[in-house]
Amino acid sequence: MHPVQHFQASMNRRNFFGKMAQGIGIAALGSLLNPGVLSARAHGAHGLSANLNSGLPHFAPKAKCVIYLFQNGAPSHVDLFDYKPMLQKWHGTQIPDELVAGKRFSTMTGKQLNRPLISGIGEFAQHGESGAWVSDLMPETAKIADELCFIKSMYTESVNHAPAITFVLTGSEQPGRPSMGSWLTYGLGSTSEDLPAFVAMTSRDKEASCGQIFYDYYWGSGFLPTQFQGVKFRGEGDPVLYLKNPPGMGRKMRMDILGDIEALNEINLQEYGDPEITTRIAQYEMAYKMQMSVPELTDFSSEPQHILDMYGPDVHRKGSFAYNCLMARRLAERGVRFVQCMHAGWDQHRNLNYQLKVQCQDTDAPSAALIKDLRQRGMLDDTLVIWGGEFGRTPFLQGKIEDFKNWGRDHHPYVFTLWMAGAGVKPGFTFGASDDFGFNPVENPVHVHDFQATIMHLLGIDHELFTFKHQGRRYRLTDVHGRVVRDIIS
Repeated sequence: MHPVQHFQASMNRRNFFGKMAQGIGIAALGSLLNPGVLSARAHGAHGLSANLNSGLPHFAPKAKCVIYLFQNGAPSHVDLFDYKPMLQKWHGTQIPDELVAGKRFSTMTGKQLNRPLISGIGEFAQHGESGAWVSDLMPETAKIADELCFIKSMYTESVNHAPAITFVLTGSEQPGRPSMGSWLTYGLGSTSEDLPAFVAMTSRDKEASCGQIFYDYYWGSGFLPTQFQGVKFRGEGDPVLYLKNPPGMGRKMRMDILGDIEALNEINLQEYGDPEITTRIAQYEMAYKMQMSVPELTDFSSEPQHILDMYGPDVHRKGSFAYNCLMARRLAERGVRFVQCMHAGWDQHRNLNYQLKVQCQDTDAPSAALIKDLRQRGMLDDTLVIWGGEFGRTPFLQGKIEDFKNWGRDHHPYVFTLWMAGAGVKPGFTFGASDDFGFNPVENPVHVHDFQATIMHLLGIDHELFTFKHQGRRYRLTDVHGRVVRDIIS
């Protein structure tokens, strides 16, 4: 955007008259540049998005929406998808010094001198026509191996959870940047009239063994207008608060009250031109619509029994991963642009032998069911599904090898695995590879920014062109990095 255009789009009356030294003179210049610049209506009924991104998408997209099944805590790639026979051969022996020399690990193993390699917890086998290696801990995922595109050469930068999750979701290890869902809804808008464009849901393992925190900035809008932040659906009670009218208040009365509130907000908008007022107006409007749309959304009575069975017995338990996966499909079906399902509990520093199985039982069947459900409805062609965490786990042991019950693996940013499906991604395909120990990428390394650039490309966005000017700098999701991984695109 030309600097004058950005100035026109972002400046408001308060800035003009309260902060500009020349006051009326600058305002007069603004009116010459664009007579409507001081009018709130110039920004459109829904804020800045009405004008800033009229050129998007940059090219024909393969994906219309994204469902991101984010596995907080980091699933162990060497136990689930990255089969390494050398770990079995070298089980109990020290990892070669040349691999760990100069590498950073968490404080839990950073000074650990004894680092024996341990074999994978599950039994691996090849599946489907693609011959993808999948552990028996993920039996349902193994059955859909020919639908999946595995990236086995992912790598990142942080060795701790919150910065690494923030990096994957916002492009920066520091909180304050817009999340991926916010970028995409800001650029592409919504195709749903009565549901938010960006919805986030969270879940935990059945035994609540993980103390990880879901920070709001994982789905926040950062420096983008707040109307583009994700709407978090709660895991108990009503998904959002105040869906029901108070006793004695009918829908007509609620509509009249909201209409009066909107009129007051419009007065403030005309007076101050603050873009956040448009967010407030849009939120009241959406809240009113959601009183009708959300009860229907959460009513699973219309779902065939065989579909419910496919997602597993937890599908009726609100706040479970299975429930959220079915909700994700129903949200995508109704035009929601970005659905972020975050499941915590993959942080197995100890009790790996037991706790990893719990996590797989929670997530395996629902994840596979989502892919099958989308496929049979014809939705997988334009819905991108992503499964993965913020990094991987070390191939060496955290703890003592004789203490079998307390085996664990530390954080491992140097290589990990995730999978994608649908929306133009090659099915039954494996891209990249790690070394014999699952420690470093040795073939087609994919950085987090490359991964982000590829997602945006699938949605028709050139990640280098899609920017937002904030505090004098043009920011983008991929910062100043990233390349599209074209080899995984069909």
